[in-house]
Amino acid sequence: MEATQKHSKLRHPLVQKIFYGGIVIAPFFLLLLPIDFFDTGQSICVSKFLANIECYACGLTRGVMHFVHFDFSGAWAFNKLTFIVVPLLFLYWLRALFIVLNKKVPAFLDKIM
Repeated sequence: MEATQKHSKLRHPLVQKIFYGGIVIAPFFLLLLPIDFFDTGQSICVSKFLANIECYACGLTRGVMHFVHFDFSGAWAFNKLTFIVVPLLFLYWLRALFIVLNKKVPAFLDKIM
């Protein structure tokens, strides 16, 4: 319990469990969605909306979705930064898993986050 409070600005233990539990469940939820779920529709990027310029994050959501479904060429086509962001998200996910399971967070995850 002390480790959870140390690693989070969320004070109430129930709120922490819900927050970190949602992070742990999110990748499995994305796997249930079809691979092209986010491929269509209007962009919500502020840079694209205001200046009609694609920012570095444009296509990242779609890239992550394709990466999670092991479509690496599709992920690369949407945004090359996907291959940097997904491993970082995995580390964050792993840290959240340790917190949800009330296990001691390894030092290497503590230093990263």
